[in-house]
Amino acid sequence: MLRMLKVGHNNLIGTLPDELFDATSLEFLSFPRSGLQGTLEDMNIAKLTNLATLDLGENNFNGKIPESIGHLKRLEGLHLNNNNMYGQLPSALANCTNLIIIDLSYNNFNGQLTKVNFSNLRNLMSLDLIQNNFNGTIPESIYTCINLVALRLAYNNFHGQLAKGLGNLKSLSFLSLYYNNLTNRTHALQILGSSKNLTTLLIGRNFQHETMPVDDIIGSFENLRFLAIGNCPLSGKIPFWISKLANLEILILSNNQLTGTIPAWIKTLSHVFYLDISNNSLIGEIPTALMDMPMLKSVNSRVFILPVYPAQTHQYRQAFAFPILLDLSNNKFTGEIPLEIGQLKSLHSLNLSFNDLTGQIPGPIFNLTDLQVLDLSNNNLTGAIPATLNSLHFLAVFNVSNNDLEGPIPFGGQFNTFGSSSFDGNAKLCGSMLIHECGSEEAPPATVISTKQTDYKVAFVIAFSAFFGVGVLYDQIVLSRYIG
Repeated sequence: MLRMLKVGHNNLIGTLPDELFDATSLEFLSFPRSGLQGTLEDMNIAKLTNLATLDLGENNFNGKIPESIGHLKRLEGLHLNNNNMYGQLPSALANCTNLIIIDLSYNNFNGQLTKVNFSNLRNLMSLDLIQNNFNGTIPESIYTCINLVALRLAYNNFHGQLAKGLGNLKSLSFLSLYYNNLTNRTHALQILGSSKNLTTLLIGRNFQHETMPVDDIIGSFENLRFLAIGNCPLSGKIPFWISKLANLEILILSNNQLTGTIPAWIKTLSHVFYLDISNNSLIGEIPTALMDMPMLKSVNSRVFILPVYPAQTHQYRQAFAFPILLDLSNNKFTGEIPLEIGQLKSLHSLNLSFNDLTGQIPGPIFNLTDLQVLDLSNNNLTGAIPATLNSLHFLAVFNVSNNDLEGPIPFGGQFNTFGSSSFDGNAKLCGSMLIHECGSEEAPPATVISTKQTDYKVAFVIAFSAFFGVGVLYDQIVLSRYIG
């Protein structure tokens, strides 16, 4: 008797043959990424009552999930992700009481989730519905799935406030609600603050134009390692309660309307190695407290490990390496770049572009020997480009355009790979890659970037993600298809 059929990652064409569904002893049916198409016929699905795993992800299936899915009482894993399926989820899905994983991500499912009684799915550990067209409120029946470890509802049209029942998910480790229309961020953070197992919280692009919650009402988030609250845009200052996140490693507050200065307590975030507070309205000088952040100074590479299930077949995320990054771009910082910047020896990416920084490019930057992205463009920097920067052998993206730099561009090393666009808008610079070569009598007018800052940022992100191969963290700009 055929119990397992695993034929994924091939170049098959056509539909699943009807004869396949006569193999009623099948327990494991897997055809991921195989080029298949067609619909899931109600009568065929009903035959596979012994099925424990159905994996048809990353194909071209369309149509709806048939009501007969409820006949699969032994089903533990349902993977229909990355297809073209649509319609509402069948209420019969709640009859599959042994389900551990539901992955319907990247489809065109719609309607409200209230039709499915998730209260029956007590074994559910992972529910992934990212990038569909679900709407309405998040049903409270989901909050009765007490074994839930991962909940990803990003890129849908959910609205309203999060219910207090969310706090019942004591095993929840991964939560992504990015790009919905949720409201009352303070209430949401109050509910989630006591989630002792929560390590990843991605809640940006909700709570539009609200104020950053104040300090004394937010829980401790004692095990939180990844916090993304971007694209809201939130007003207010960087809140003190973030300083209490003792295990935080990745912090993203970009694309908000935060004001004030970077607080001195930032250096107490001893595990943070990825800090993105770009596209805000922060002011003041770049504080030397940033230069004292231990993980930005450490020479150890960082791997952020998302939660996985103990059984190999239940693993849903993998260890993932992020660049060690400091992004302060598109703010209103003034003054000079601190000489102490040279202490951040582990940095892979440093972006200070689109500020009002003055003075010279500090020579100690050459100490950042692991640096792969350096963007100082669109400031008011003066003086020469330090020749010592040609010792940065891993530098792949370099931009000092639209400053007031002068003198010869360093040659040799990675500088031989940078085009003229890296230096545009500096009339006093000279070099072999420019029209104005060193030794000529007069520099031509500086090239001016005509694109908007947002266009430039997209271009930078594309270059950055092409180099690191990660897409930079932000649901579609950052970690889009990875964790949402």
